[in-house]
Amino acid sequence: MSTAATEQNTTAKAPLQRTASGARAARAGVSAEAWAGMALLGVAFIALFFRWIWKQHEHSSEKMEDWGHAYVIPLISAALIWKSRDAILREQPRTFWPALAPMMLGVMCYFFFVVGVPNHMLQGAAMVLTLGAMTLLLVGTGIFRHLFLPIAYLLFSITLAEQIMIKITFQLQLMASKGAWLVLSVIGSIFGFVVELSGNTLTVAGNKMNVAEACSGMRMVVAFFALAGAVALLSCRHWWQRIALMLLAGPVAILMNVVRVAALGLLGLINMNFAAGDAHMLIGTLLLFPSLGLFMAVVWALNRIVDEQDDPKAKAGGAA
Repeated sequence: MSTAATEQNTTAKAPLQRTASGARAARAGVSAEAWAGMALLGVAFIALFFRWIWKQHEHSSEKMEDWGHAYVIPLISAALIWKSRDAILREQPRTFWPALAPMMLGVMCYFFFVVGVPNHMLQGAAMVLTLGAMTLLLVGTGIFRHLFLPIAYLLFSITLAEQIMIKITFQLQLMASKGAWLVLSVIGSIFGFVVELSGNTLTVAGNKMNVAEACSGMRMVVAFFALAGAVALLSCRHWWQRIALMLLAGPVAILMNVVRVAALGLLGLINMNFAAGDAHMLIGTLLLFPSLGLFMAVVWALNRIVDEQDDPKAKAGGAA
């Protein structure tokens, strides 16, 4: 019995030993000169794009309610890489010279959008392109397939151009304001106050509130998509689940902003100062937490659907 148990333990440990040996081999395959070269390229990359990084910091710090999430995006990308660390270490790094072309393209585009046609958003896109191409050049396709999504996720940290934000959020603001008017009307019919919506002005029991300003939280739509993307990449196992979760980001953003405007309207009944200033940012930030809860509930439901579909197959396999 002891011999059989020993053989079983040895068999069970064999894959782990192969994984560990593969990781050690991958690390051993990178020479000190290669590590030094990668470090030098990393320093050069930061020096080249430091201007953009600092400008993005200024955008985020000045408008925390709109772009404060940009500070968190690199941390989520790092978490995605850490999640895939075992698969990355099993791959052998190889130089992939064709990636030199998109890397140079990214650098040229960056300078063009700095000197030729200044555009902060496209400068950021060029930086992400350069980072992705440089990574592919250094590590090869085997490792890069695990790093592609974490690098692409960095796009959520880029401040979008004002014209694009207006086009994206205008219709969403209208839907959110009408939804808030409906919610407040129902509450008003119960507690005896009148709610009116006229153009961009929402009147709650005689207190007027600018709907466009109250709906400025719709500018957090990028943060909602970034949150959905993080949950999708960290919690979903299948691509169709990730796509479904990303498609829900817009409706969740509208729902949360309906709650936001309705809450500001109700707070205005107590004190009109509550419906202005820092209250916008505070309520919008707090609503990210129930949004996360909604996304996690959707992930749980999607995983249950997959589990229920897999169980009959597992049972059939066991019966066979």
